[in-house]
Amino acid sequence: MAKVYEALQRAEEERKRKMGGDPASAAVEWDTTPQSAPSHKHGGRLRSLIRRRETVAVADETANEVNKRRIVVLQPESYVAEQFRTLRGRIDSLATQRPIKTIAMTSANAREGKSTAAINLAAVTSMSVGRKVLLMDCDMRKPKISSSLGLDPKTGIAEVLLNRASFDEAVIKVEGLSLDALVVRSRPSNPSELLASSEMRDLIEDVSRRYDQVILDTPACLGLPDSKTVSEICDGIVMVVRADATPREDVQAALDILDRRRVLGLLLNGAEVNRRQYGYY
Repeated sequence: MAKVYEALQRAEEERKRKMGGDPASAAVEWDTTPQSAPSHKHGGRLRSLIRRRETVAVADETANEVNKRRIVVLQPESYVAEQFRTLRGRIDSLATQRPIKTIAMTSANAREGKSTAAINLAAVTSMSVGRKVLLMDCDMRKPKISSSLGLDPKTGIAEVLLNRASFDEAVIKVEGLSLDALVVRSRPSNPSELLASSEMRDLIEDVSRRYDQVILDTPACLGLPDSKTVSEICDGIVMVVRADATPREDVQAALDILDRRRVLGLLLNGAEVNRRQYGYY
């Protein structure tokens, strides 16, 4: 686990460096200079303008996040795609020592990039010649795979686990890739119980026979039992750590919850690279 703790140390140092920040740059972003209050007439227009700008900003941020989650699909020759190919190669190397067909992607907290990692790893793995790959969205609370890949499911994983639909009825072929996806159509009231059910175990056994690789996007580890439940029936776990965001103690707490024997490694997400050379980070 030495490399795991080296990655944690690097992530913590990056987080502290970013949080320290440059006060001057912070002042540019946050203007605290007292301003005279606008008149009632102009104040209404100003508030309306601010609301419109906020709406546009949220829309742009959403589109940007969606594009990041499928960067391998949009830019298969990019630096980021090459990093996921490297990750695929390392997992393939580990698979020579023991079977690794089902891989759970998780993180300590939300918004650390686990869905991004799951989608891009599945996409780049599906580019391997002759390899059948399935991407499963096991986050039935805040699913992202369907919207990120532009899928319109008629039924989904919850319906399969509730025996309301078969796997063949729910699985979707992702256009432009040799990739299948089982996504979330409806959000059940009991996701934890469904993921812990015998139907879920049967489903994992079934798809592991059908596919060469199965990537499962699971909820964040801390605060929910879902990720631990799913990871216990998978061959391996990849923990996503976000540079300058994930506290080291949170990652250690997540690793304490999970079965460390199944942890394949940590993926450091959001680390900056030379933008002049790659143009993306």
